[in-house]
Amino acid sequence: MPGDWAIYGRAIHAPDGIEALVSALICVGTDGMILSVETAVAADDPRLARLRAGGSLVELTPDDILIPGLIDLHIHAPQFPQLGTALDVPLEDWLQRYTFPLESRYEDLAFAEDVYACLVETLLAHGTTTAVYFATIHLPATKRLAEICLDKGQRALVGRVGMDHPEQCPDFYRDASAEIAIAETRALIGHIRDLPGNEAALVRPMITPRFVPACTDALLEGLGALAAETRCTVQTHCSESDWEHGHVLDRCGVTDTAVLDRAGLLRRGSVLAHANFITEPDAALIRARGAAVAHCPLSNIYFAGAVFPLREMLDQGLHIGLGSDIAGGPSASLFEAARQAVAVSRLLESGTDSRKSAAARGKPGARIDFRTAFRMATAGGGESLDLPIGLFRPGYAFDAVLLRSGLPDGNLRFAEAESAAGILEKIVMLAGRGDVAQVWVAGRLVKSR
Repeated sequence: MPGDWAIYGRAIHAPDGIEALVSALICVGTDGMILSVETAVAADDPRLARLRAGGSLVELTPDDILIPGLIDLHIHAPQFPQLGTALDVPLEDWLQRYTFPLESRYEDLAFAEDVYACLVETLLAHGTTTAVYFATIHLPATKRLAEICLDKGQRALVGRVGMDHPEQCPDFYRDASAEIAIAETRALIGHIRDLPGNEAALVRPMITPRFVPACTDALLEGLGALAAETRCTVQTHCSESDWEHGHVLDRCGVTDTAVLDRAGLLRRGSVLAHANFITEPDAALIRARGAAVAHCPLSNIYFAGAVFPLREMLDQGLHIGLGSDIAGGPSASLFEAARQAVAVSRLLESGTDSRKSAAARGKPGARIDFRTAFRMATAGGGESLDLPIGLFRPGYAFDAVLLRSGLPDGNLRFAEAESAAGILEKIVMLAGRGDVAQVWVAGRLVKSR
């Protein structure tokens, strides 16, 4: 029997539509990659007995279902302490009054270690196996975040935030120059790539200009050149709110997308958070460059002033995954992001102004359903990052979450004869931390109840 170990039972993933894997035997290699996936394997198959005798078989119960690990494309790691608070003002005020003062505290490495360790543990407990992190301008703390992710076994992409524009960044929290920001980003890239134990690149560096308003042209262009030189992926914000989108138009004369492309920051694997106000030419450019959008429905409710046209952008072929946007989104659960993605798409389709007629108040055809939301949280995230994650297929990493029906503090209850679609709808609409029994990343068990 090939492989280091195997898991046997019921699974669901979303290669295109939803696919139920019944009586599935998934064999995992010593490198944490899936070697084979076979369905309809009989319970008395002699291979199972051999694996069981060797202590290398995980057998699921009828109450268990395996899903791919959740992929969160947009997290502000230093904002974890303000999760669930400070959502009462517009984005530009929120940054200046709450967020920048908090992020400035990460000069204290001990403070950073405490927060980051708790955050990574929390996200793994929620089933987030891959996390895309904005850190702060502080290089030592950002290095430590990458080390914590590696130590705890979370797949992560980590970026030191670049922000040097004196008109948008406070004196107490700003890069002293574009040159320093670029040099420290280069140092982070080298540090992460050279980390002992990271030979398989479980943790990767990401070039991270905060957003166009916070960066001078010199910083944007320098980070773009660094991305080309190091072949490193990029994350930033894009056309998030009326204020941010309008600010960039006034300053640069073109949209965020055009500015990022001009600087060389729009690349395969680039993740653009929000993108609520992108134009048709923007969408075409994002698609042409192979970049992706991190759809953050929960934080968009508080800060965007608009609903991202998700269905339309998916139909145009954009790579799109989900982001929690901690702490603009007041939940650490990507299941919650999936639920909100469904809900806000329904609001966009039906409209919200009851004084208008039903025909006039909405945008027909805008809704998505639980199937699409689940795919964005798993395979869509993997496609966005251009990584072999988010599916149960040979050649993909075994990143997986075991959900168990009937746990004392859980929400899930599966009926004996329930269909795969019925189970998946319950997962998307109900699942939370209390339903997560076990979590694997790259074949390693990193969480277990």
